[in-house]
Amino acid sequence: MDQTKRPLLIPPEFSTYAEEHGIFDMYKRLMEQLIVSKPSDPLAFLVEQLKKENDDVPQVIILGPPASGKKSISKLCANKLRTAHLTTENLIQESETDIKMKVMDLIKKKETVPTEIWVQILTERLKLMDCVKKGYVLEGFPQTREQALALQSVGIHPKHCVILDAPDTVLIERAQGRRVDPKTGDIYHTTFDWPPNAEIQTRLEETPGYTEEDMVNKLIEYHRHIDEIEECYRKVIKKVNADQPKADVFSQVYSYLCGQPRSNAPHTPRIVLLGPTGSGKGVQAALLANKYNIVNVSSGSLVKQSIADETKAGQAAKAYIEKSMMGVFGNEQVVKLPDNIILDIMRERLAQLDCVSRGWVLHGYPRTREQAEALAKDGFVPNRIFFLDVPNDSVIERLTLRATDPITGERYHMLYNPPRTQEIKERLQKHPKDSEDAVRRRLAEYSAYVEELADYYTEGQHVNADQDPHTVFECIESMIVNPLPKRFST
Repeated sequence: MDQTKRPLLIPPEFSTYAEEHGIFDMYKRLMEQLIVSKPSDPLAFLVEQLKKENDDVPQVIILGPPASGKKSISKLCANKLRTAHLTTENLIQESETDIKMKVMDLIKKKETVPTEIWVQILTERLKLMDCVKKGYVLEGFPQTREQALALQSVGIHPKHCVILDAPDTVLIERAQGRRVDPKTGDIYHTTFDWPPNAEIQTRLEETPGYTEEDMVNKLIEYHRHIDEIEECYRKVIKKVNADQPKADVFSQVYSYLCGQPRSNAPHTPRIVLLGPTGSGKGVQAALLANKYNIVNVSSGSLVKQSIADETKAGQAAKAYIEKSMMGVFGNEQVVKLPDNIILDIMRERLAQLDCVSRGWVLHGYPRTREQAEALAKDGFVPNRIFFLDVPNDSVIERLTLRATDPITGERYHMLYNPPRTQEIKERLQKHPKDSEDAVRRRLAEYSAYVEELADYYTEGQHVNADQDPHTVFECIESMIVNPLPKRFST
């Protein structure tokens, strides 16, 4: 590219491609696997990893004291995520015959199964295609710090670790009503989760090992190790209160599993703010641009600037306006430029070096699905989209009650910032675009296209903008700095 002939324009597809395909995270992941596996032929190993690469699967560990609901929640999560549900019981049953017999013999003698055997069993199980292709939910393991560190040493580390927590007194009381279906292995409770099916009710049995004395001993053992296990998984751990209805526990756990950890990949914000007139798009864009040093791109200001700078697109817009090709609503004049002219202006600005390197926040555009598609076709794909939702009544209250002092230029609002004297109040002037009819027309225009924009921007986040601007900003900011929730296929 010849920098002497024109400003340097970096194709926007470069950064978009890298973000969409997770290039940075892929390199990081491959390096981690290389260090853990230490293959004799690193290049051949990396090629094999890329061929079978499917790291975008759930890898979950669910821990908790006895009677905390680990089995029920793990089963619900595995069904929802369509992953393998691994327990210490089925790991033993599905292991090789000689290992299985050895472990069963140790359990029968009430001896501790060596950590290296558990690691061997789990390592072999995770190599099977269901775990490789769909992921896994591992229930109730590891049970000690030694086991957790041993798993990490062979490269087994979960993306999410959930600990179900409840007071010991609650757990001991809950254990008294615990029942198990010997046919399916499902867990029920005489008070909180009794099956509606009469046939299941008749075959339920008490769970052995859940007397009060057994529970006390198990809880002592659990509390002896859990703090050290937490330390091993501190970066991926989430504690959930298990002393609540099962549906609520599952909802909180699943919400956490949908979350993604912050990536160390370079991130260039490309933000679009959508919302009705008076929703505060300009205010939020200014706050974001100021804090994160990104470019504030206002479509209206950009059109005016292009005309003033006499750019090619600006001259086309000026000629269009001078020919009086505009819509007129009462005293309000709304220039409706063709999409191709506005897109040319947007393309020229967003492709400049500051936007590509620092990122941008765009507001006032796109207004229709066609404009959004055209923007994406040119390679300008936003990675954060926010819909600022405000009721029409609030918008009308915000806009129709504001006025300007023509002498000082100071702006007032009759409710939130009224004039200090009657003299000032009498000389205030209201802009024609703030008349109620004009505001309602702009609201109607937005309402006509917002649904199709929402359908197109499926990753868009809705924000309640009918509150203090700084509260809205904090909400938007939290969704910019944190990855968006993952959508698992169902």
